Amino acid sequence: MKIALMVAARTDARKKARELRRKGWTYDRIAEEVGCAKSSVSLWVRDLPRPARDVAAHMDHMRSVRLRSLAEAEKEHRDALATARTTAQALSDEQLRTAGVALYWAEGMKDKGHPGRRAIQFTNSDPDVILVFLRWLELNDVARDRWRLHVAIHETADAARAKAFWAELTGVPAEDFNRTTVKRHNPLTNRRNTGDNYRGCLVVYVTKSNDLYRRMERAWYGIVGGAQRRVVEMPDSPPMQSPVV
Repeated sequence: MKIALMVAARTDARKKARELRRKGWTYDRIAEEVGCAKSSVSLWVRDLPRPARDVAAHMDHMRSVRLRSLAEAEKEHRDALATARTTAQALSDEQLRTAGVALYWAEGMKDKGHPGRRAIQFTNSDPDVILVFLRWLELNDVARDRWRLHVAIHETADAARAKAFWAELTGVPAEDFNRTTVKRHNPLTNRRNTGDNYRGCLVVYVTKSNDLYRRMERAWYGIVGGAQRRVVEMPDSPPMQSPVV
């Protein structure tokens, strides 16, 4: 009985494959539609005349396949991100210190060559990045009363809504924010940072942070030096220890 069903299914697949071939379908499309190997399709329809290729239809099919593949890959990536968030282990103080130094050097305001006027100022539009930076400040005993926050945003966006978002994220009341910096809109610029998810950038300035800036800078160059030395070390050498803040 089972063998008979398999034979019947294969007969139906062969019949459908021949019908689709007569309509001009390619081997790839037929195999995907029927659910069989391309080699089987070739065997079943080889006696039929080769149809003229419909280039437009073929391109539409390939585009559809590519979009499905991209959608599947994106879903897999999103699922992996969600898993990473829920299974992540708490960072040690040492790891957070190192991460904070690297993050600041990539995104924070650098020394402009004015001795005695160094300060910590950090600007970013990514809420996750802001949260990591604020945790780094707390790790370095920077009290919240030394934070000076303000929003920088384009004039076409909802500044009040953006401020409310950053206030909720940081735990700092919106009324305690400094004056919002509004950027003029250039209609000739093809901006992508628009829509409901656009909340501008949050600027975090830390008062009395000259010493913290110096320690951060020393820690950064310690990381750089350690990384460069690792390149020339033997594989079994112990890891370098870099100063961090």
